[in-house]
Amino acid sequence: MTKKIPMRMCVACRNMIPKKELIRIVRSPEGEVSIDEKGKKSGRGAYLCKTKACIEKALKQKTLERALDVQLTEEVIETLNKIAGGQA
Repeated sequence: MTKKIPMRMCVACRNMIPKKELIRIVRSPEGEVSIDEKGKKSGRGAYLCKTKACIEKALKQKTLERALDVQLTEEVIETLNKIAGGQA
């Protein structure tokens, strides 16, 4: 029997992709936004592809902010831009 692969939707491109291939951004119950490396933090989560195009689209169209219902901090935006910059 094969193991079920958890799928999540990217907030930018709206494609269903395996959870391990996405970046999880989480808003904690206190309203703090951070990038969840392990996928285990509690709070409201949103998923993004690790591609430059999806990260830029999510920041430009504010889909990530709407999904989390919070204003993104410069620190989170900077971290996402670093991730996008690392892509070819």
